Amino acid sequence: MLRITIAETASEATIALDGRLAGPWVVELSRCWDALVFARSPRLVRVRLDEVTFIDETGKRLLRHMHQQGATLVAAGCMTRSIVEEIAGPTRRSRAPSPK
Repeated sequence: MLRITIAETASEATIALDGRLAGPWVVELSRCWDALVFARSPRLVRVRLDEVTFIDETGKRLLRHMHQQGATLVAAGCMTRSIVEEIAGPTRRSRAPSPK
């Protein structure tokens, strides 16, 4: 099962996913994505993967497609961060300058 929650403001839309991004749920997310892309004016779209427990290959392909169309993928867990890095590349973390 996958819960898809979409929150919209004037400047951005957030798609929060909770559960397994696999099988028929990939098709459902794709439908939601297509409707959001069709309806939105140019604005930021974030896809929050914090509560995702599993992503199959089809789900990864959909996330890659969404990223290529401008979505920002956001993840907190080890598995989802790894998948986001696989799709979007590693994030650059700022570091404090080392003392001299």
